[in-house]
Amino acid sequence: MVRLCSNSETRAKILRNFGIDFIQSGVDFDEESIKTAAPKSFVYEAVKGKLAAAEEKFGLDIPILVADTVVEAGGEILRKAKNEEDARDILHKQSGGKISIITAAALKKKGLLFWDISATEYIFGKFEQSDLEEYLKSGLWRGKAGACMVEGFCKKYIKEVVGLESTAMGLQIEKIAPWIGFNVLR
Repeated sequence: MVRLCSNSETRAKILRNFGIDFIQSGVDFDEESIKTAAPKSFVYEAVKGKLAAAEEKFGLDIPILVADTVVEAGGEILRKAKNEEDARDILHKQSGGKISIITAAALKKKGLLFWDISATEYIFGKFEQSDLEEYLKSGLWRGKAGACMVEGFCKKYIKEVVGLESTAMGLQIEKIAPWIGFNVLR
């Protein structure tokens, strides 16, 4: 059993798909307080802040798991879109280009602190405008780093991928599960 300290339905789905028992309890952390523009530093600072908030709020009776994800394109962090127009701009920066989806995760339980920062790189074909507009109207981009859904909208545009899909979805379960005490190689 682990406490997933995230409101992300995608992270919850990853844990469910691997048969890991969990309680989902989001925590508040102001990501706007992070001043770095370096993607790996940003996710590290976000997870560090979320981990401290989770430990203070819940303690360690149940191991706590926190994560954060950013999308990087051309050296720029593409955060969660604020509105549909912002999502359109962010997705145009990814269309026909290369991105890195970077996820930091930490698992803390009594006597153990496990950290991982992983990146998965994608090269996308040019997004078709009609597909992009349909995706934007669906609202599925809301709450997604870089408005990106590699398991959804972006999937048919993937030309090349290097790394774990789970990292791109927001939780590198293959790296974390052994530390939870669960063997992913069933």
